[in-house]
Amino acid sequence: MTKTDQIRSQLAEEWIPDIYGAKVRVQRTRAVELPIPARENSAEILYTLLGIELKVGKRRIACPDLATARYLRVFARIGCGRVAIPYDITKISPFADELETAWQRMLLLLDAEHEGKSPAAASRLRGSMIKQIRTIIEEIGAGEVMPEFKQSTRQRNN
Repeated sequence: MTKTDQIRSQLAEEWIPDIYGAKVRVQRTRAVELPIPARENSAEILYTLLGIELKVGKRRIACPDLATARYLRVFARIGCGRVAIPYDITKISPFADELETAWQRMLLLLDAEHEGKSPAAASRLRGSMIKQIRTIIEEIGAGEVMPEFKQSTRQRNN
């Protein structure tokens, strides 16, 4: 069993691809394109006069609200270029909380795994872990740009 598999088993339900696949993708979602490189990125939330933006590298991505920015920041850090976001805006904030908690727990486990060892080894493990997460999320997919709406909403029988 590799170190990434050990950390993945320690995370259990807090494994980011499991949260994304089992909780987010089973709902009605819409796809969002993030114009970012497929690698680990530093992402920060900016409060500007025009609203909230997510800054990834030199790129700025406009976000409608803080919950969406927090949600997208997790995937921007991982380097996912296309992700699904819940269509129901009331569900974005709880998912953002859960994903950020899973991200921080993964970082703590990575630090604990390489305590007292070389920074290069820690960097390799972190990079392979993030690449594995990105690959699984890409396999799950982002779905359609707009969700499908049922047209048969007749309420009266004539």
